[in-house]
Amino acid sequence: MSQNKPRVIKDFNKLEPELQEQIKLVYPYGFSDHLITFTNKDGLLVSALPFETDDKYYLLRMTEKEAIKIIEMDEDYDEEGNLKQGVKDEYEDKYADLDYLSDNISDEEDEPADDRYNPDDYEE
Repeated sequence: MSQNKPRVIKDFNKLEPELQEQIKLVYPYGFSDHLITFTNKDGLLVSALPFETDDKYYLLRMTEKEAIKIIEMDEDYDEEGNLKQGVKDEYEDKYADLDYLSDNISDEEDEPADDRYNPDDYEE
């Protein structure tokens, strides 16, 4: 892991669609079980979804309620909150050349949050 990567806190809905698609591949069973919580620079408790690319470490701000709603409203996910197989196959083909995705994609539904995401190291 390179310590020189920019660390960014951002809202999920402000990401480019391509990055949102990549995140869906990493979290095909939804986001809410993978949220981490931290105290931000204003002393407020915040929750976020960690995501890493070759260029940046992201913490994507969202509450558990927002994480559930994002999945419920997204047509790429089925009624159980799982990424539809056809969509998953399409995105895997589309982003097959991105090494960081193959390193981050997991078939494990309950993989714990990664400790690489120390919120104090991030900029908004």
